[in-house]
Amino acid sequence: MSKDNSFDIGSKTDLNEVRNAVHQTMKEVQQRFDFKGSKSDIQLEAFDLILTSEDEFRLRSLTEILEQKLVKRSVSLKALTFGKVQQAAGNTVRQTVSIQQGIPIEKAREITKFIRDTKLKAQASIQADVVRVSSRDRDILQKIIGLLKEKDFGIDVQFTNYRTF
Repeated sequence: MSKDNSFDIGSKTDLNEVRNAVHQTMKEVQQRFDFKGSKSDIQLEAFDLILTSEDEFRLRSLTEILEQKLVKRSVSLKALTFGKVQQAAGNTVRQTVSIQQGIPIEKAREITKFIRDTKLKAQASIQADVVRVSSRDRDILQKIIGLLKEKDFGIDVQFTNYRTF
């Protein structure tokens, strides 16, 4: 009797690393000359970052600093979804940045369709916010991981929970 093998395709962002990057960004903003006396701030609320600044130029600079700090902390920028820049109270502008947690259902369907189109003997199923891929042959699962790494789905994906039943 042969054993089944499986792995999960998920997308989780480490919020502790995001929080640390926000703190580093705010520390740098307070010391930079081009931000002296400005009302620039970043708030972390659940899975959203709210960036606030006096004008769009400073907001763009704030975003660049934050992205640099996130990359240094190994947080993928694909996990961020930037909203529109909006006018806020007190002559400031605001931008909401969503942090991805889990694979959205439309992306999960796209991933499962991609796996089916490879014609390899593996089954992909959507389970909440992860996609589970199972097969009898470990080599097929390795090929699928390689193919998924080559293809860009526009989201940050991790391959976890590799196991044999």
